[in-house]
Amino acid sequence: AKTLLAEGASVGICARGEAQLKTVADELSESGTVFWKSVDVGDAAAVTSFVDDAAEALGGVDIVIVNASAMSGKGREAWENSFNVDLMSLVGFIEAATPHLEKSSAASVVTISTTSAIEAGPITTANSYGALKAAVLQHSSAQARVLGAKGIRVNAVSPGPVYFEGGPWDTIKEQRPQLYDAALSSAALGKLAAAQDVANAVTFLASPAAGHITGTNLVVDGGFTNRFDF
Repeated sequence: AKTLLAEGASVGICARGEAQLKTVADELSESGTVFWKSVDVGDAAAVTSFVDDAAEALGGVDIVIVNASAMSGKGREAWENSFNVDLMSLVGFIEAATPHLEKSSAASVVTISTTSAIEAGPITTANSYGALKAAVLQHSSAQARVLGAKGIRVNAVSPGPVYFEGGPWDTIKEQRPQLYDAALSSAALGKLAAAQDVANAVTFLASPAAGHITGTNLVVDGGFTNRFDF
């Protein structure tokens, strides 16, 4: 959101925690126009309401970025929660936003997946996170094909481990240093991604600078995965 505001966009943001969301929105508003609303993206009706309200407040929708995840978990309840939050929220956002995106001359959807969706690496565990994020990639690819005729681009960004203060990998560094070191040594660049690295990739794909790119999964992992697509 900060990077998009810096590029001159108006933004709409949502999250579950209303108090923290308001604090963030107030800070972001110092850089531009911000619409915010407390939303559980696992609730399809709430997603539709947010998209419509954001479109009304901001004068339309040009860009949709779906960055919600229930994270990892085991057991049926965790899998069902991941299904609703990781996958069905994406389905809902695209369905709700399409009528608005069709009116835009630079319509773009960017979804957030993960390197855990594309290969089982040395730190991968079997859980709902990677599996549902793989479904996000497939649905994004299919939507790129379907929505291309309407002038709507759909791309994905798949980060590797991302380190930021207070984040999951900050906790892993403190509580599971061997796992953190394993991730660090697996990255060709010898470091984990920063949040800004991911934000830059998302902003590029969302922007007219990537106007002829659709159906692409951009991996941002510093060489954490061992792949080179031809």
